[in-house]
Amino acid sequence: MSLSPRQILLIQNSFAKVEPIADQAAEIFYNKLFEYDPSIRDLFHHDMKQQGRKLMSMLKIAVAGLNDLGKLVPALQTLAERHIDYGVEIDDYTPVGNALLFALKKGLGRDFTTETRDAWITVYKIIADTMRSHSYPSFNPRTYKNHRRYNK
Repeated sequence: MSLSPRQILLIQNSFAKVEPIADQAAEIFYNKLFEYDPSIRDLFHHDMKQQGRKLMSMLKIAVAGLNDLGKLVPALQTLAERHIDYGVEIDDYTPVGNALLFALKKGLGRDFTTETRDAWITVYKIIADTMRSHSYPSFNPRTYKNHRRYNK
């Protein structure tokens, strides 16, 4: 799976619009994440504002690196290793993706078009599949069926 130049542009432009409200976007994200799966809250033992800043910083790095996904992969693999140490499980990536889409929709309003949403779904799938593949060597994105379902 790869991103088209148009998808990269949509993601980068939409993130640039969210960045000025990064703290609010992160708060929306985590509130929705914990609504989707309250058990995930147990993985967080630090200041949530600081955690939100880390999230937005990592997203900024990922968004900036979309023009060369090969260079982004090692950073995602390192992040995946840290997530395993934190107790993240393979199914936890689904509510994270859904919470991200929700936060983007709230933060962007009408600018969160179907085309922009689809671009974000594609990039999140690339990120999540890269991280899951690194953390769980038997993971196959083509055959994987999430054990938990979440509404978007």
